[in-house]
Amino acid sequence: MPGETKTHLATVSILVKERDTHVAEVNAILSRHADRIISRLGVNLDRFEAIGGSGLIDVVVLGTAAELKALTDELDALYGIVARISVLD
Repeated sequence: MPGETKTHLATVSILVKERDTHVAEVNAILSRHADRIISRLGVNLDRFEAIGGSGLIDVVVLGTAAELKALTDELDALYGIVARISVLD
């Protein structure tokens, strides 16, 4: 919503396909948004054959709707990355 200044608590789940290929790009985006990140959890999915080589990152963030959208749009723009947001408030 344009001009919205309300801060939202949300989680962003990021599926990183071909983790070794995309790790630098994903980390660069998360670093640009570091002021909004409260916590980050990374899970290596290699032990699961169907999704081997992938990783899952869950990030807890605080930000306006526009800031949260900017983060997920940047991540989704990368080939092999799927980012989904869940607003908790």
